[in-house]
Order: sequence, then structure tokens, then C-alpha cells
Amino acid sequence: MRTTETARRDVPERRRDTLERLAGERDIWVATAHPDHGPHQVPLWFRWDGQAVWLCTGEDSATARNVRAEPRVRLALPDTFDVVLLQGDAEHFSDRGVPEGAADGFAAKFGWDPCAEEGPFAYIRVAPTTVLAWRGEPELRGRLLMRGGAWLDWPQPRSTRPPFLTPAPRITAEHTRTAT
Repeated sequence: MRTTETARRDVPERRRDTLERLAGERDIWVATAHPDHGPHQVPLWFRWDGQAVWLCTGEDSATARNVRAEPRVRLALPDTFDVVLLQGDAEHFSDRGVPEGAADGFAAKFGWDPCAEEGPFAYIRVAPTTVLAWRGEPELRGRLLMRGGAWLDWPQPRSTRPPFLTPAPRITAEHTRTAT
């Protein structure tokens, strides 16, 4: 879904739009890092199964190598106005060890079965722990949609904020005096 509207969407609407994009889009940018080789970023096809993003790449690729060494990854849908960023820990599966439903779902979406190809492939599953989504400046504030793997669908009227976003009370000298 591409748009140029700038009206602020509420959190449930942004979550709904994010899930629609994850279900319908083909490409995602994958950022990984390796302690010895540094950062790596590449666009890959992906499949969203309702809980996690599934990727497929060559077993000897930098992406697979990096995930084996450091499972924390960042994913981004390719739109700079309708931004969706996901972060999570990746699980690596060889093409022979991938759960059957995952490989079948990937093949059904793309009409391409990596398991039928020559050479080893790796499937990578990323269950997001953090999701950020925003469309333009009006949505920068409140762009966090998931934290700790849980969707945050609270209403956000201006007068109330989730407890973790509420500033701690300021402690002054008056608060630290002891009663005599």
C-alpha cells in the first residue's frame, strides 16, 4: 500500500496496515552483522506466516554466515514514506532441516522451491521483538507498535501515556530531607 496522506493513524490502524504489508509484499531489506566481518545489508524475498518473517538465502551467503554468528537482525520494508522496521532474533535452518510448512509456504508464495535447487540453501526465521511503523512526520511520535514481542494496541489520547513512556518524578532536595 503506497500513500502520500499525512493524517495520523491510530495504533490499531497502523498495526493493521503493517500486517497487510507484511502479508502482501515480496521484498524486505535484511541487516545483519558479524563480529569479524562487520555489517551486511541485502534485499531478499520474504514470507510472513502471521508470527514471523521467513527468508531464504544461500547457505554460504554473508547473511546466513552472519545469522549463525550473531542472530540479532533488523528488517525493513522498502518504502521511505510508509516505514516498517522490525527487529528480532533469527533462527537458521538448513534446507534439509527447515520445518515443512515453512518451505512449502515459501514455494507457494514465490513459485520457487529452493529445496529443489542445486547447492545448499538456508531458511531464516525472524520472530519480531520490536516493530516500528510510521507514515511521515505526523506518526513519528508513537511509532512503536511492538515491544518485547507483544503488540501495543493501547489507545493513545494526549492525556494518557503507557507507564513506560511516563517520565519518572524528579527528585529534589526537598524529597530527600528526613523528618525530625
